[in-house]
Amino acid sequence: MDLKIIKSEKRLCACCMEEHEVKTVLVKEETFFKNKKITYEASYLYCDMAEELYMDEQQIQENDIRLKDAYRKSEGLLTSGDISAIRAKFGISQSDLCILLGWGGKTITRYEGHQVQDKAHDTILRKLEQDPEWFLLLLNDSRENLSAGAFQRYLTAAAVLYEEDQDAYLRKAIEADYVRFQKDQLIHGNTNLSLDKVVDVIRYFAASAKITALYKVKLMKLMWYADALSYKLRGFAITGLVYRALPMGAVPIGHNSIINLRDVPCEEVDMGETNAYHFSLKGKGEIIFPCLTADDKNILDAVIDKLGKMNKNEIVNFMHQEQAYLETAPRDVISFRYAENLQI
Repeated sequence: MDLKIIKSEKRLCACCMEEHEVKTVLVKEETFFKNKKITYEASYLYCDMAEELYMDEQQIQENDIRLKDAYRKSEGLLTSGDISAIRAKFGISQSDLCILLGWGGKTITRYEGHQVQDKAHDTILRKLEQDPEWFLLLLNDSRENLSAGAFQRYLTAAAVLYEEDQDAYLRKAIEADYVRFQKDQLIHGNTNLSLDKVVDVIRYFAASAKITALYKVKLMKLMWYADALSYKLRGFAITGLVYRALPMGAVPIGHNSIINLRDVPCEEVDMGETNAYHFSLKGKGEIIFPCLTADDKNILDAVIDKLGKMNKNEIVNFMHQEQAYLETAPRDVISFRYAENLQI
């Protein structure tokens, strides 16, 4: 018999009624469940004295779940542990999750135990796990049936997950846009795209007391100058962003998504006929920039000292005098080979 020993402890053996080392073991077993042959590992206690396997009450319960989880896996269903993990993700109780889903009050309790869920319920649980926005909609619909404290806890947990989900989607979308530029170091500044660095560069500019009126147009130019100056001095850019020559100067590809990344301090401002995007971390106390090196910060400081006080029109006009802009066709990608002739 092939026994996989999990642990061994001295205890009263219920098999021989003597006190000695009793092993907890796993044994591969085969049985039929719902007319399907299932192989799974069952947990037993093993008595060396009698050379016998036996189960206590807890193992009887656990082995039943082990069997049914093996069946679930064979059918492509969530295991009992998977369902528990979905609940834990949102920090929601079994009964309250049933309220959200409109199921019987003990349904989730049974699914986390000995009852195998059907395909329809499994699909719903998978959607819930993958879509925190849907959880928020269900939560709002069920608000009157939940305590105020529970509703707030679930709302907070789901909102964090939703924000993380949105940020992950944005990052994947931006990174997908950059795949086609990976082979040309003069396009990406000899640096692989790092969105963490992109966020920290924006935050560094937003936190500087030496920068006035940091709106989107000005921010985009500061970012290009930082990457270009880094390439000029070190042979590689800071962020790995790729920039196009647009009418108002250099703008990174994916700029609309970039400003929506989590931790980017962007505020939409109503300007009457249009909206503007303002960036500021001033007055927020001590701020750290974990992705920026000391050399990165020195380069950013040099850009700030030169351009930080310029208004939008001044920095656009300054950018328009750069060889990199003059030599690049409208809307084309700007090569970093022009960085050697940078005005700063």
